[in-house]
Amino acid sequence: MNFSRIYHITLTFTLLFLLASCSRKTETEDFIKDLSFNKDWLFSKGDMQGNKISIDDTNWRKLNLPHDWAIEGPFDKKYNARTGGLPVHGEAWYRKHFTIDKKLKGKQISVEFDGAMNNAKVWVNDEYIGERPYGYIGFEFDITKNINYGEDNVISVQLTPEDLAARWYSGAGIYRNVRLKINNPIYIPQYGTYITTPEVSSENAQVNIKTSIKNTSKDATVSLKTVIKDNKGNIIAINNKNVSVSNHTDKTEDIILNVENPKLWSIDSPILYTAITSIIKDNTTIDQYETTFGIRTIEFDKEKGFLLNNKPVELNGVCMHHDQGALGTAINFRAKQRQMEIMQSMGVNALRTSHNPPSPEILKACDELGIVVIVEAFDEWKMGKVPNGYSKYFDKWHEKDLRDMIKRDRNHPSVIMWSIGNEILEQSKKDGWKLTKHLNDICHDEDNTRPTTAGFNYFPAPFTNKLAQQIDIVGMNYWPENYGEILEENPNMIIYGSETSSMTSSRGVYHLPITYKEKHETNHVSSYDAIVGPPWAYLPDAEFDAQAKEPKSLGEFIWTGFDYLGEPTPYGGRDNSTNGYWNDDWPSKSSYFAPVDLCGFPKDRYYLYQSQWTKEPMVHVLPHWNWKGMENKKIPVFAYTNGDEAELFVNGKSYGKKIKGKDLTEIPAEYHGFEKGMYKSKYRLSWNVPYTEGELKVIAYEKGRKVATDIVKTAGAPNKINLKADRQKITANGEDLSFITVSITDKDGNLCPRANNLVEFKVTGEGSIAAVGNGNQTSLASFQANNRKAFNGLCLLVIKSNENSGKIHIEATSKGLNLAKITITSEK
Repeated sequence: MNFSRIYHITLTFTLLFLLASCSRKTETEDFIKDLSFNKDWLFSKGDMQGNKISIDDTNWRKLNLPHDWAIEGPFDKKYNARTGGLPVHGEAWYRKHFTIDKKLKGKQISVEFDGAMNNAKVWVNDEYIGERPYGYIGFEFDITKNINYGEDNVISVQLTPEDLAARWYSGAGIYRNVRLKINNPIYIPQYGTYITTPEVSSENAQVNIKTSIKNTSKDATVSLKTVIKDNKGNIIAINNKNVSVSNHTDKTEDIILNVENPKLWSIDSPILYTAITSIIKDNTTIDQYETTFGIRTIEFDKEKGFLLNNKPVELNGVCMHHDQGALGTAINFRAKQRQMEIMQSMGVNALRTSHNPPSPEILKACDELGIVVIVEAFDEWKMGKVPNGYSKYFDKWHEKDLRDMIKRDRNHPSVIMWSIGNEILEQSKKDGWKLTKHLNDICHDEDNTRPTTAGFNYFPAPFTNKLAQQIDIVGMNYWPENYGEILEENPNMIIYGSETSSMTSSRGVYHLPITYKEKHETNHVSSYDAIVGPPWAYLPDAEFDAQAKEPKSLGEFIWTGFDYLGEPTPYGGRDNSTNGYWNDDWPSKSSYFAPVDLCGFPKDRYYLYQSQWTKEPMVHVLPHWNWKGMENKKIPVFAYTNGDEAELFVNGKSYGKKIKGKDLTEIPAEYHGFEKGMYKSKYRLSWNVPYTEGELKVIAYEKGRKVATDIVKTAGAPNKINLKADRQKITANGEDLSFITVSITDKDGNLCPRANNLVEFKVTGEGSIAAVGNGNQTSLASFQANNRKAFNGLCLLVIKSNENSGKIHIEATSKGLNLAKITITSEK
């Protein structure tokens, strides 16, 4: 939910001028919006007394937040490959000098962090303010008593993330947004509204808004005014209510408004409304609070499945970690939005925030795109999976962390379930149900409009130990062959695949012959997408079969949507003595699991899911068609389509039609849940054809009619660089991004599928390089550079705007290749 104050002050002025300017507001308005507190911080790594005002910080590094120090590297074998081979641990300090005008004395001053990784401790002017160890949760501190008005103030933040505090790359630093809040003595506090829609029909929706009011001064009577606006900005409902607020108390007021002929939030039409809540005293608005919400109904039925607005929806979901590939964890709305746009183009309609509370930005993106979300709280409870994980803090912090997560996220229409844990070790304990029930009850206490869930993997332990019986919806990690058995033994349960498949691959890599092999000397995995997976993994095809066989299942969430930093399975051996990883398979340092790589470039498996999850006619053929030295040798060719059948042509010669569901493709099946042998897939069409250079073409048919075509040609020598921006126009706000795909092609424009040319970038004008990448899981090149080698013909350049309108000019050069140019427009 976007809990943002209404903007009344231009952001481009200095903080001092911003704060002083509030005295020039009109007589009917006397409040200040929440101010971005991201600019002009100082940063230094190391053990020091960074909380002391007297410390000399003149040589500290100047930067803006959000910031992830670990993504800056370098990659090193001495760091754990499990966490990306990057320095995610250590001690670092952030400091910021700021001034609050004397005219603001008497206001309530607080600072809000959306997240800091991790073990955050905060001081203001040498005074210790508080701490929050969990890096994924937001927190706010009241600093009113610590402010020196009209003078220099210093806020200091110490972070001490530890090695092996997570099972993947966590990032490090103040990696989410920070805001300064300046409120009148009577105001709406953090997470101050809770919106539900208890009654919804096509004619009318009842909107219930609970609003918290905090009074830090004397008794008063105020007016609480609530306005609802539709997605076009029209006022469609309004309510005024007089409220008595006692001295130094918090109060919650219930308001019910009716919206006629509501436009319902759905996957196909994610319509959003805005509630504007104002506190008015003596005809002056002293606070105003905006909440974005949607009007919709959700229901979970053991027979009908998940119902959104009374219509059944099968969950085609992905699990996602919070990093953004080459950008690391420093949150960026456009990066999150792009990630989910790519997932949506694959057919995804659901997200599981594995395995921690997400950023507000990704929930905003899902609200706007129409993607439903399972918000997950914890990867471990009291029993730890890694030496320095959340189990160290669970007893003291779990209830506050869980409640704050729910209060922050419960107004998002996209959020449909609260997950209290993932693969928690308490599954194996006879009394594990007690803690499960405790967490479940907290969720229901904070929000009784959504069910609880968890991801279980120790089948049948969560059932025999009664954990599954304590939650509302049961998630199963990697047990597709048991869905029917679970439902037969527990007929009143509702289940889904909370984590599925875990197949691995490297984009554009094809190993021949196709044989099962856990590891390859290249440290890559074949993109035939059928060969390699960890012990718990199985084919996507098997999950498709399981979901079709058990229609009562809600659907699945594949592991994972995007490749992520760390956990380079199947490379990197486990050291059970430390719950860590050896680095024997270095330089593998990022995951192979997803259907798209770290850059967001689709692997072949992306199209396999697209063939099952989308209706727009499509077909995809693989592999590439550059096999010099293998002339006349048989090459396996696969096609994925949502059509009825497909026909393969090589240089115009037909190799016959294959019918989906009838002509089966045999795939090695040495996986969890399957006996060794060949799995016969009805989701892939395949041919074995002798290689001859030229053109590989596949045509898809629906009821005998051509509906889609895909062509791959043998590429000549690398000749050109091609630049393609995802957006030609971006916003000049110092944050917006343009993602530029860099392709190496031959003289005719065909992608060179094995090209690894080093490309140099030059950027001038009103922008800069934010990151570079190529999706290669074994590359140790810095993400923060002005060059990148192509990996199998592709690399990525990410451009960030500054705050000036104008042009951003990009040149790309590589030895022996033609120069490429592109221009991005940045405007206010």
